[in-house]
Amino acid sequence: MSDLSEEEEDAEEAEANLGEYEGERNPEGERHGRGKAFLPNGDTYDGEYEYGFRNGQGTYRFKNGACYIGKYVQNKKHGQGIFFYPDGSKYEGDWVNDQRHGRGVYTYENGDTYTGEWFNHNRHGQGTYIYKDTGAIYSGGWVNGNQEGEAELIYLNHRFRGTFLNGNPVGPGKYIFDIGCEQHGEYIQSEQDKGEVEEEEEHSFLGIPKWKASEITKLTLWTPYGEKPPSPREAPPPSFQAVSSEVFSPERDAGEEDEGSREEEENQDQEDQGEE
Repeated sequence: MSDLSEEEEDAEEAEANLGEYEGERNPEGERHGRGKAFLPNGDTYDGEYEYGFRNGQGTYRFKNGACYIGKYVQNKKHGQGIFFYPDGSKYEGDWVNDQRHGRGVYTYENGDTYTGEWFNHNRHGQGTYIYKDTGAIYSGGWVNGNQEGEAELIYLNHRFRGTFLNGNPVGPGKYIFDIGCEQHGEYIQSEQDKGEVEEEEEHSFLGIPKWKASEITKLTLWTPYGEKPPSPREAPPPSFQAVSSEVFSPERDAGEEDEGSREEEENQDQEDQGEE
């Protein structure tokens, strides 16, 4: 969501006629070719223009310290580009119409990284999230910024393979240990005291997922991407059967991953506030 006033947004759109400009123009007097603009809000742009629009390769510096270096199409970030945020985080990858869209790498302020697919500014499709503090790795499906679909959560000496929904494991799955065995089971949703709540609010009162083991077997060979991944645009929601064990703490890891989500939302606001 942009915090720009309507007047400031209009000023951005009319860049060709506002602010100082040093550079090339076409016979019609439009900014065309290479040039540098000093925008009324304090931002600067140094790069290529076509017919009055930022078009091609350029560098846009925001007065708050943020910076975008990459491709533009008619004043919109479009193509390959890197966005440096004031908090030290950055995104490097594909852009479509000012949105993170395609493939890209987001490095968060806390050192976490996400590498994978994006759709309309959100992590969506197949991607890998690495938690810097714990070294844990989530590799699998994402839907609208949330861990969802078939995935593998990798720790130092074991890993969990199963299905995730809203950042938590759900239903059948298995733990694979480096010592050469597997523990099969499923995550069961426990309920906490809810009191009297509306039916649509009950999901907010679900307890921490609980792991229910069924058997321990010898290790079986498995290729991580042997199965068809969920569609980036239409990942079918798994049946919500439910879901925490001492081995895996979804509450802890989801909290760490949520911190990255909050950074994205805050930085998206910063993108909106300065440019276009």
